[in-house]
Amino acid sequence: MADSQNDVVVIKKYANRRLYNTAKSSYVTLDDLAVMVREGQDFVVKDAKSGDDITRSVLAQIIFEEESKGQNLLPVKFLRQLIGLYGDSLEGLVPGYLEASMESFAQNQENMREQLNSMMGQNPVVANMESLARGNMEWMENAVKMFSPFTSPIAAAKSEPEPSGNEELDALKQQLAAMQEQISKLADKG
Repeated sequence: MADSQNDVVVIKKYANRRLYNTAKSSYVTLDDLAVMVREGQDFVVKDAKSGDDITRSVLAQIIFEEESKGQNLLPVKFLRQLIGLYGDSLEGLVPGYLEASMESFAQNQENMREQLNSMMGQNPVVANMESLARGNMEWMENAVKMFSPFTSPIAAAKSEPEPSGNEELDALKQQLAAMQEQISKLADKG
């Protein structure tokens, strides 16, 4: 029934809770439907017996399954607030507001991805900053473990000549030296 991603696929849900993709003539799972959502494939879920549209409840079930797997996107406070809106006089405004909010978030998310990709493509230092910071933290943890409280990590670091580098690398080195000094002071107090 659906030849392209723009066509709406009809999924039938049978009494035994099995889901049948009429476009592919095969049974599918909630995980399969979640993949379809992520790929932008539009579908509608119909009760096989009554023909009622049950898409909303199946999508809610997919969210419940994802949340139970540890994919906690919905904070408890948000869920409580959402439940509190049922029966409220402004209940009718909520779906439109949530749709607009999610659409805005999706647009901002795409813009942020593009900006991040362009920044990383233009400046390899930014692309490697996270890796460098992680390496520095590991180095610092190892240094603290290696040196006793009586040996200053700063003194050991100062005994090696510092290589010349760009300003960002020098700033990172200064920050690292300051953190090492703080760690040394904490170790001396302990």
